[in-house]
Amino acid sequence: MAYDKNKIFEQAKEVTVKNKLCFIEDIVAFLPCSKNYFYDHFPPDSNEYDELKALLDTNRTTLKVSMRSKWYTSNAPALQMALMKLIATPEELRKLSMQYVESENVNTNTNTSITVEIVNQNEDTSD
Repeated sequence: MAYDKNKIFEQAKEVTVKNKLCFIEDIVAFLPCSKNYFYDHFPPDSNEYDELKALLDTNRTTLKVSMRSKWYTSNAPALQMALMKLIATPEELRKLSMQYVESENVNTNTNTSITVEIVNQNEDTSD
């Protein structure tokens, strides 16, 4: 079946915005063409693919902002904790953590010499 590349591209943009899609695979699932056709006509280094990725990034960003807003106004401790972990400084994260382990790797150069003795096991010792 022959497809019109421009029509498929316009459909891809439309379904991405309309359905607030977040992944390329989701776009392909909504289109009336095969996955092979899509990737053959819109390879990852094409301008069309980049335009679709930009739409997906916009959708993801909008979704993240919306979720964080809901978490902020929520009374659910798990959601508030998740938001805190996203916005906290490293020091605040350390204070929140139940399993924080501080590790310090100290390398002191003691100039220890190592002697290696090589023994040839193939020598005949039957003398």
